[in-house]
Formats: sequence, structure tokens, C-alpha cells
Amino acid sequence: MKGQILLLLLTFSSIICYSQINYETGYFINNSNQKVDCLIRNVNLKINPTEFEFKLTEDAEIQKASIQTVQEFHIYGKFKYIRKNVMIDQSEKSIDKLSRERKALLEEQEVFLRVLIEGKASLYSFENSKFKRFFYSLDDSKIEQLIFKEYLNDDRKISQNNMFKQQLLDDLKCSTIKKQDAENVNYRKNELITFFVKYNECNNTEFTNFEEKQKRDLFNLNFRPGINSATLSIENNSSSSNAVDFNDKIGFRFGIEVEFILPIYNNKWAFTIEPTYQYFKTKETITSSIATRNFEVDYKSLEVPIGIRHYIFLNKNSKLFINGAFVFDLSSNSSINELIIGNSSNFAFGLGLKQNDKYSIELRYQPNRNILTDYVFWSSNYTTASVIFGYTLF
Repeated sequence: MKGQILLLLLTFSSIICYSQINYETGYFINNSNQKVDCLIRNVNLKINPTEFEFKLTEDAEIQKASIQTVQEFHIYGKFKYIRKNVMIDQSEKSIDKLSRERKALLEEQEVFLRVLIEGKASLYSFENSKFKRFFYSLDDSKIEQLIFKEYLNDDRKISQNNMFKQQLLDDLKCSTIKKQDAENVNYRKNELITFFVKYNECNNTEFTNFEEKQKRDLFNLNFRPGINSATLSIENNSSSSNAVDFNDKIGFRFGIEVEFILPIYNNKWAFTIEPTYQYFKTKETITSSIATRNFEVDYKSLEVPIGIRHYIFLNKNSKLFINGAFVFDLSSNSSINELIIGNSSNFAFGLGLKQNDKYSIELRYQPNRNILTDYVFWSSNYTTASVIFGYTLF
């Protein structure tokens, strides 16, 4: 059975390697002002893109579109980019490259701006490897940068040009917005979004907040029973007659997994801890020219794998996952004849599929666990391959 599980693990690995990041429903507008409904690859890059991949249908071939041919593209419920020629401050943010010029170094550049707020007052962002900038427009006026710059003053200390606060005061006036509101805003995405939302709400106008996230369940409790195929070999370095290979043994395991979904990269990463009860019980008789000896294994333990999981979304309801963990094994009243099985540890590697955020199946492999750690002359190798079924309780 172990060989079959390992073969499935390799097959599953190949599937994951060739899996694509999810293509999601959206559209783009080309230079002819034609709106093209399509599926756009959601890469979730930190920096603003200059191109993207799309498919016209689920089964169609993958195509590329770029800033030269597209005015706007949008994945519904996720993000929206628009192509604009804007004046961008080129000042770098790294301390060793700060200039002594307080004034922003504006240069015209054609970019895809990410739309954060769209309404009477709209907010945009642009980020590359050197800096991050925010932009705004009012009543469909020309898009301008909100100016913020760090520079070195005459004393070679870091000072700030916070012109963006005056821009907010001058251009986004409303009865509920006080001078202190603008003065307290920092040049950060969430704080600027809050300010623009407040302005649009004050004007009783419709607006779209593209960064408003749906509340997600970032904690899962999963019941995880499964089947183990385990092998054990032991060896006494001082006597070859005490080397024993125990045959494959099928057993059961019962685990409760706590999963914390990390709120980064589209919730594709998770931290897991899974206390699991497992047992291995078998006998083996070794006959030599000197004597016949019976070996009996009674191994019970609480495994505590602590690991990281990565999800690969296939569609709305299905996702593959791959995980790795370090396993602490706490033995309980376990022995091999007169030898006491102690606490030990090893690594675990798994591949799986989760359906409807409720049901899952995982193939897991745990190699090279030495369960006779308390003995100098004895060594052992306990290995398991498992099929684990999962049900998310909440």
C-alpha cells in the first residue's frame, strides 16, 4: 500500500506543478473602446502590471494583452486597473538614495493605475520596485498625484514633504471633514481609503470601494481521520542478529487540525497544527543459527505536526493544497520487547484536495523517524504513508 500511496503523491505533485492560478470573470476595454468579456488570470502582483493573461472562455487558449493595447481591465470583485498618462514623482524611498530636494521630481509616464475608490472623489495607486504613489481625481477631472516625499534637510536629517494633506484640504471639502482629519492622515493606503470613503459618503454620492474585502473565515477546525501504512526496522549495531524488518502494517489515525488562514496573497497560505493519535502493533519472529527470537511492537503516540500549507485554487469550489510540517511525536506506554519507545520527531509532506471548503483528502508521507532515541546501540526507522480524510467542523 505504501508504494501505491507514494506513486499517488508523485502523480499529485505533477498535477500541482502544472496547475494554473485561477482565471476569474472580468473584462478589458481595448483601444477601439470595445469591451471584451473574458477570464483574467489573477496573479495578485504587488507591483502594478504592464500586461496580463486572459482567456475568452474556460477552454480557450491563453492570450496576453498589454498596456499598449488595453485602456482598462477588471476582475469582478477583485481589482480594476486603468491606463493613464500621469505625472509621477520619481524620487526613491531607500534611505541611501534620498535626495536633498524637497520638491517632487515629476515625470510623465504611461501606467496602469490600480483603482482603489471610484466615485465623485476617486483614489488610485501605483507601485513599482522603487516606490509607491497614490493619485486622485475629483468629478472626473485630471488625475494628479498626492504628493509625499522624504528628503534630507540641510542638517542631513530625514524630513517630509506632506503636500498631499494640503491637497486633501483644498480639494475634498465637505461638512463632515475637518482640518484635523486631513492633518492626521498618513500616506498609507488604508488611511487614504478611509478619508475618500468619508468624503464620498458626506456628498451622498454613489462610489465603489474596490479594496473592501469580504469577511473571510480565517480559522478552521477540521476532523481528520485516516489510514496509515507503516513500516519499522530496528537494528542493534553490536549484533546483526538483532536486526529486524517488520512488514507493512495497516492502522488508523485520528486527528483534529486547527488551521489559521493567513490574510495574505489571496488567502493562499495557512498555518496548521494537528494533534493526532496513531498506533502501530505487530510481531515478527527472527530465526538464526543461534536461536529464534520473537519481537513484539506496541507503539502508541500523540503526533503533533506543526506546519505551513499552500492552496492552489482550481475553481470556485475546488482547491489543491501542499503542506510541510515538523512532527513532534509523544510516545505513550510503548515498547519493542524490553526496549522503551521514547519521544521523537521527523518531517511530514502532504498533497491534497479540498472541496466546497468542507471536505478534503490528503496523501501524506513521513520518513525516517527514530523511535529508539534513548539507546546508544539501537537505531530504528519508522516510516508512514497515509490517506487522510478531512471534514471542516467550523
